[in-house]
Amino acid sequence: MGLRTVSTKAQDGPQHPGADALDVVKPLADSTDGDVYIYMTDIHRGFPYQWPGDTPAEKIKLYKEKIAAQVDQVLKLPEQYRDNIVFVPFNEPEGNMFGTGEWSYNKVSWLTDPDDYFAAWDDAYRLIKGKMPTARIAGPNTSVLYSQVKGFLTHALATGTLPDVITWHELSHPEAVRESVATYRSWEKDLFKGTDREGTQLPVNINEYAFNYHTSVPGQMVQWVSAIEESKVDADIAYWNIDGNLSDSAVQSNRGNGQWWLLNSYASMSGHTLSVTPPFPGANYTMQGVATLDKDKRQARLLFGGSTGNGHITFADVPKNLFGQTVHAWVREIGWSGQIGDSSGPKLLTEKNLKVGDDGTVVVDFGDGTLPKLKESSAYEIVLSPAGHAKATQTPTDSWQGSYEAEDAAHTGTGYTKNGPEGSTGDVSKFYTSGGYDVGGLRTGSDVTLDFTVDVPKDGTYDLSVFANSLNTYDKVKDQGPTNVFLRVDDAASSEQELNLPLGYKWVVWDHTDTKVVLTKGRHTLTLAAQSADGTRATQGDAIVDRLTLTLPGASAGTWTYEGELAWLGDGAQPVYTLPGAAPASGSGAVRLSKGGTATFWVYSPADREATLEVDTLGSTSARLTVNGHDVLHLTKKKNRVAVSLSGGLNKVTLTGSSSATLVDRLKVTPTQDRLPARSYEAADAEIAGSATLTPLSLATAGTAITGIGGDPGNTNTATFAVAADKAGLYALRIRYSNPEQAEATHYNPDPLARHADITVNGGEPVRVGFPHTFHQNNFWELTVPVHLEKGRNTIAFGSEELPNFDGTTYASDTFPGVPLRSRYAPLIDRITVAPYAREVR
Repeated sequence: MGLRTVSTKAQDGPQHPGADALDVVKPLADSTDGDVYIYMTDIHRGFPYQWPGDTPAEKIKLYKEKIAAQVDQVLKLPEQYRDNIVFVPFNEPEGNMFGTGEWSYNKVSWLTDPDDYFAAWDDAYRLIKGKMPTARIAGPNTSVLYSQVKGFLTHALATGTLPDVITWHELSHPEAVRESVATYRSWEKDLFKGTDREGTQLPVNINEYAFNYHTSVPGQMVQWVSAIEESKVDADIAYWNIDGNLSDSAVQSNRGNGQWWLLNSYASMSGHTLSVTPPFPGANYTMQGVATLDKDKRQARLLFGGSTGNGHITFADVPKNLFGQTVHAWVREIGWSGQIGDSSGPKLLTEKNLKVGDDGTVVVDFGDGTLPKLKESSAYEIVLSPAGHAKATQTPTDSWQGSYEAEDAAHTGTGYTKNGPEGSTGDVSKFYTSGGYDVGGLRTGSDVTLDFTVDVPKDGTYDLSVFANSLNTYDKVKDQGPTNVFLRVDDAASSEQELNLPLGYKWVVWDHTDTKVVLTKGRHTLTLAAQSADGTRATQGDAIVDRLTLTLPGASAGTWTYEGELAWLGDGAQPVYTLPGAAPASGSGAVRLSKGGTATFWVYSPADREATLEVDTLGSTSARLTVNGHDVLHLTKKKNRVAVSLSGGLNKVTLTGSSSATLVDRLKVTPTQDRLPARSYEAADAEIAGSATLTPLSLATAGTAITGIGGDPGNTNTATFAVAADKAGLYALRIRYSNPEQAEATHYNPDPLARHADITVNGGEPVRVGFPHTFHQNNFWELTVPVHLEKGRNTIAFGSEELPNFDGTTYASDTFPGVPLRSRYAPLIDRITVAPYAREVR
């Protein structure tokens, strides 16, 4: 995602479990050199913050002690990470510490009488700078850009306590970003006039933006991206739901939803931004976009979305000295996959050459019969490059797709409900839902059926996704977890499949359950039922359904192709469009890797499984191929294929140039099997110790999972598997697990806890691995961990214990008794699978 900034809670704070600032800063800084904005007030519980102290003076005294302690923590970081910290001393002060509420300073809002807030700001600023002169401080961090912020700036400028970064929040709509930034810049210009700051601008971070209707929806979020980029400010998506998921971007373990892929495409843009003129510039809930031109790469990129129907896109003044008379165009759709639904990434709609008109324009039309109509929930990406000398192109990812709203389905039985309207432009606090409505009735004791009429263009095996949701803590759902329903085609008992619908942390938080159905050309009825056709089985739980989608995969669906010229490039790597001889290249060209140059591809895998990676090069070849940081192949002209154990979801695949320059045409990824023989071990195969035990669970692969691994520091509650390896080397350890742990929330954010396991191989040093919450003990996900094994028998042991605070000696369970903040347990272990990590394919 190329994150520049994140905002998160104070280290060791009780606001919510996980996402502690100083735990976040190292991986972020190592990855992108991004900054962590520490919400120092999150050292308190509750929202509004439960600010202790019997008098205003005592409140200030106690909070200053906590500020000092947080700065001292940062000063103990390795020096290279300290400049990645930005302190935020107060968050939304008008609704918290300097508002009118029960926990406020004196129940007087700073918006009407600012003196006490200004004094507290000055004290906090000087305290932080006194301890750490190079510290950056952000504020005022108000919930909107109140007119009173100008008074705050006037005061801070006069007293020498001006923030290093100006922050406020925009939670309503994207247009407010443009308006507020323009307002702030006008204040700043007036205030700085005649001072030594005249002609300068402070950086701005709108460090909370968007609401539930927007987040996760590419067609909504691209409108925010457009406003933020146009305003030339940083911004962080607001934390409305659960921590640890990158503000509704990351799902399950190691996967991204449509929003993640939108931000990945945004991070792929380079060069300088271009002027974008939509039909209604800056207007909310209309087509908006952001565009760039990278002259060095000779590429132009456009991200846009927000409208429904036909779309006419014109690239004007296309520089022929960079692109020539013909451009090569890739057009992709970044679809909505649900708030917590996995996405496989942008779908290719077309790839082709387009003429540059005599007037210097290139035109792409949606809804003209070649390209589909636009969807308001989707964002779209267009990449232009010179047409180059390559010949082969990819075919569209899908050859046909259809979407069917649950509220339009026929229904029988008792207990049916039509729910809504859900989120909308008029109520952005609610969650986005396709069509605005959903239906209920598939629950314990029900006889409801939902009949969807579909009409498909040809015989084939179709991918079917059921967008559905169950609240994981709901009474009817607690027992089994995922709600089971029955899918039939044309009411034929022989076609029946039992599906487990997904869980979520709230109602109307959509995910999807996926399967395949065989259909003949023409009209069919797809039925979701609460009872099996023979009446012997029934739904247990309670689910709501948003829609069904049907997709007929395209001819190239069995292999994912990643063009070299579109990779993330580093250390001197450059696209080339003039290729040697009659090279049989694809796309528009290739990427040239000199020694040390890199090309990185973000590769999706639907499951933790084997796939074969094939690198097509042109001419002499010498490069190193790594997958998720592990060397898997030294690439030569005759060695270009390797079978790899990919992680489910996202995989970072990097080619690094070696002794001679290498032209990389493309990377192809094809699911395969048996090239990396796997061995599986069920929970019952483990040797368990202490309080660890086998617990019956209906969705565990063999009916039981190991619970109770971990506990207090120094515990011996472990599970150990004996596994076999044919030879020494790197192996993929696939762990099928669940994590049901959840703390009681104090406000609108549910508080699930991540768990961790300390994994020890053959008695060596333990490796700590995090396991996200799965919403129920009977809801299992998979996570791959690379491990080194010796030939023959090996032991893999799982343990866990509560981790200490930043000081290494105290524990959150002692500091905040009764408030679960760090789990002391490993996840439930259902099964492990061991397979070689990689092998060359000859």
